[in-house]
Amino acid sequence: MTPPQLTELPIRALTVDDLRHCADLSEDRGWPREDHKWGLLLAAGNGYGVDAPDGRGLAAACVVTRYGHTKAEPELAAIGMVLVADRYARQGLGRRLMAYICDDVLKGVPLTLHATPYGRPLYEELGFDTTGRAEMLRGTFRHDDTDPATATVPVRPATAEDISRILRLDAEVFGTDRTHLITRLPAFTDRLLVAEDSAGELIGYAAIWPNMETHVIGPLIARDQATAEALVAGLAATTERPLRTDVDVRHEELLAWLKDRGLDSVAFNAVMTRDTTGLPGDWTRRWAPLTVAAG
Repeated sequence: MTPPQLTELPIRALTVDDLRHCADLSEDRGWPREDHKWGLLLAAGNGYGVDAPDGRGLAAACVVTRYGHTKAEPELAAIGMVLVADRYARQGLGRRLMAYICDDVLKGVPLTLHATPYGRPLYEELGFDTTGRAEMLRGTFRHDDTDPATATVPVRPATAEDISRILRLDAEVFGTDRTHLITRLPAFTDRLLVAEDSAGELIGYAAIWPNMETHVIGPLIARDQATAEALVAGLAATTERPLRTDVDVRHEELLAWLKDRGLDSVAFNAVMTRDTTGLPGDWTRRWAPLTVAAG
């Protein structure tokens, strides 16, 4: 019997039981395994994949995170972790999976993704436009007790009573409801901090979570530069691991501050959207995502 073409293989929904195969696929393409992140994405979002015809795990996979008040009618969806096993690369499988997600599963839904230079041409062919840019930074944070922000903007660990306030602020800044993702932060992250003004109003929050040998800072939501600095410094003080974060390139002052504190530029990703002219919400207060895979 002639084996089916890769592009004819069925696409199926992934579950948390596929986590190991997803991590194997990451490793196959030279990415970190990122089991912790995969676990969150598969729980808060929806994974789609193609089983490898040779029986060795997955041939391809991606994750979709839907946002809005109802999962059935999302206001925005983020596509991430688009991977094809190296032995099946450049045979149309990635295009087939993305076309299925964009034109069947999420037809008519505003979409966003972060694209590497390698993946960007495919996404452009599928109707995505570049509407922004993010810079990935990595390095060991050097603390500076003379930073004025650390003295003028108080930050503290979030409590259970803060979650409803965080949800309101996040929806305002992000431009749509992310309750199903944000409520997972206390369990997913190692530390969740909030910042308040003198009147007790919530003006920012940020989290730090483990990813292989690094700690990732994200999400980072803050009213201004000083608040962003205070939250980052507060989180950095809780770890000895190298930090990693992805910052909107329009936040030039924060990028310069982070580089002065020891983080180096690693890569740039294009922020791309389809069926929308740009991301909703207030970008001036959105400094870094939880993960680029979730938008």
